[in-house]
Amino acid sequence: MNTVGAALAAAVGFAAVAAAAGMWLPLRARVPVAGACTAALGAAGLAAGVAALGGRTWSADLPDLLPLAGVHLAVDALSGVFMAVAGAVVLAVGVYGIGYAGGHDLSSRGVQAVLPGFALTLILVPAAASVSTFLALWELMALTSLALVVAEHRQRSAVREAGLWYAVMTHMGLVLLLVGLAWFAAGAGGESFPALRAGAAAMSPTARNSVFVLAGLGFASKAGMVPLHAWLPRAHPEAPSHVSALMSAAMVNLGVYGIIRLGLDLLGGGPRWWWWLVLATGAVSAVYGILQAAVATDLKRLLAYSTSENLGLVLVGVGAAGMFNAAGDRPLAALALAAALLHTVNHAAFKALLFCAAGSVLHATGLRDLDKLGGLRARMPVTAGLFAVAALGAVALPPGNGFTSEWLLLQALMHGLAVPGVSTAIVLPVAVAAIALSAGLAAAVFVKALGVGFFARPRSTQAAGAHESPPTMLAGMGLLALACAALALAPGALAPGLVRAGAAAGLSDVRPVSGEGLQLRLTQVSGSLWPLWIAGALAVMMAAVSGLTRGLSRRRRRTQARLWDCGGGAPTPRMAYTATSFAEPLQRVFDDVLAPEQDVDVTPVRESAYLVERVRFHSRVPDRIEHRLYRPVLNGLSNLGIAARRLATGSVHAYLGYGFCTLVTLLVVLAVMQ
Repeated sequence: MNTVGAALAAAVGFAAVAAAAGMWLPLRARVPVAGACTAALGAAGLAAGVAALGGRTWSADLPDLLPLAGVHLAVDALSGVFMAVAGAVVLAVGVYGIGYAGGHDLSSRGVQAVLPGFALTLILVPAAASVSTFLALWELMALTSLALVVAEHRQRSAVREAGLWYAVMTHMGLVLLLVGLAWFAAGAGGESFPALRAGAAAMSPTARNSVFVLAGLGFASKAGMVPLHAWLPRAHPEAPSHVSALMSAAMVNLGVYGIIRLGLDLLGGGPRWWWWLVLATGAVSAVYGILQAAVATDLKRLLAYSTSENLGLVLVGVGAAGMFNAAGDRPLAALALAAALLHTVNHAAFKALLFCAAGSVLHATGLRDLDKLGGLRARMPVTAGLFAVAALGAVALPPGNGFTSEWLLLQALMHGLAVPGVSTAIVLPVAVAAIALSAGLAAAVFVKALGVGFFARPRSTQAAGAHESPPTMLAGMGLLALACAALALAPGALAPGLVRAGAAAGLSDVRPVSGEGLQLRLTQVSGSLWPLWIAGALAVMMAAVSGLTRGLSRRRRRTQARLWDCGGGAPTPRMAYTATSFAEPLQRVFDDVLAPEQDVDVTPVRESAYLVERVRFHSRVPDRIEHRLYRPVLNGLSNLGIAARRLATGSVHAYLGYGFCTLVTLLVVLAVMQ
């Protein structure tokens, strides 16, 4: 057994110990022991992923573990990227969860036993090497995550509603995957991944197209892509914050993994329109997601929509890679895929840190509403600093870690304009514009979150009485902040692994990215980016400006005087910008897209047509896709159910008649089909 196999075996062992500790240990020892074992599980997954990125491969067949089909596992460099990401997030979240889950329902036996099982599935799904193994692990991941999403259902009714949405959407995705992959296995003559690769070329174009569309929709649903994203802004805010970090930084990535593995590896590429669809879905999701984040006031809902935006950017890279591969430019395809994978890694680091910081705020104040927060920088300085580190990565500005991957993605798209084809000349500029728009809006989103939530004055007694988080929570966030810093300053260290991952996905094994910084080399174009030098230059400039400002201020005589306030008195928190008012200009600009709803309720004084007792103004920005797409469907199903009650007359004779009519109808249909 090589390094990968040994690390995965250790991960399974730590998961079993953590689940047993969560189930059987007393309350005082349950959380720390289960958390430590979960962190060790993450470290083992990280080690397996790093070994795979280094060039190690591993496979195993366990015929007796799963009835009929058995379990088939195989790990290559592409699997290693997602295993390493999941392992790193689980490691940090395991440490963080020791402090976060110290009270209420999160320390229960069920939650502590299920969490390591969910973490293990995040590591094992990329290792599946057959359809049955993949679907079994995928469903286990869905069930364990659902149990964790509804962990706090006794405290808030919104948790039950979010769990229902998540359960329905994730199992609709599972049905699509089941149909698509079963069709693939039947057409290829086998369900193992080697058999699928060998038999894909012999399938008809209709079958290949149907398999990609069906399974791709299932994977896109898990990634939170529009319009299949409805579960994401509901489940992520209502789940415990460390579970939200796992879902948003690790679980959604597996939707991207599925599209890459299926489309580029197992199906061998496919026509251009496949990848136009992927790229368009990613671009629309990126812009729509960040627009919804811009008007959100719930901190965790804001971060959930930001996940949809960043996964959309990843799929833009994946779609571009497929387009370039279909056009025959494999080095450029490898560059686009490397950019997508690098952004997956970067997003996992800063998004896990953002959700953990939001959990720290929730732990200290009990609030998620930015309009009620404020003043947290002075009361929670470490959390505020860590949130700022993650926000810098999310806005894709140097020296944040998100800057390098978005720069690489833009390089791939702009150099792709040389690829012949009218569609390419139209699609790629639109994709570049979508990335630029989402980056600009992301800056506004996180300025709002950081400025209103941490730097403004406190707007509630809970915010005014906030306190810093326990050491274990700060330690977990510190690990994620170190990962953000390492990815920001030395992204080139991942270049060899990204090249191997591209080769494992079926693309060229040339080295489009390399170097100690981050360098790209194509047939006619080369470029380089040195994040460490950029960070050093920014540090020197900030030190120079700070020193100059202090020097000038010392020469001037300071006097203290009360500012003229027009007789209105000192400013109060009610006079400061809220998250709602900060986003109002953006809401006006994108009014046609967001379709906000406003209502004014005027209550006059009794027996008076002129005097007003109360005026109440209510404004909300609903998810327009959910409002226009899902609500009519749900209302129709509800009306259908109400109408169907008339069939339940209580008569046994009527029920027998229903069964007889159904049987006759089925026989007629079968006779016609024959």
